[in-house]
Amino acid sequence: MTTPPPPADGTDGEAPRSGLRNPQAAVRGLGAGTLVLEAIVLLLGIQPIRIMGGDLNEWGIASVIALAVLAALLAGMMRRSWAWNAGTVLQVLLLASGLFHWSLAVLGLIFGAAWVYALYVRRTILG
Repeated sequence: MTTPPPPADGTDGEAPRSGLRNPQAAVRGLGAGTLVLEAIVLLLGIQPIRIMGGDLNEWGIASVIALAVLAALLAGMMRRSWAWNAGTVLQVLLLASGLFHWSLAVLGLIFGAAWVYALYVRRTILG
């Protein structure tokens, strides 16, 4: 009995682990979506913190705006390999901005967990 020839597409005949046609694009989309959502939540969170009696001073507001802009820029750069590491640094910076107001630390924990999940999915899909 002879074995069938390998597929013409150059693969070894095994199906992709994830079943996705373009797993890299799917993972980039997950990372970018997480960062865009983070940027939106950060910008929308400034005013409620100020209204609810938060002592978010000018430095705190500036750090939130800077982190939101950084998250949006990183979302557009997810094709770069270093963007995933920069996204991890962004999560640490957001957690550290909890020194300005406790609610920013809470957001840092929430989005840090979301980022850890995105990294887990990335590792699972891409290997």
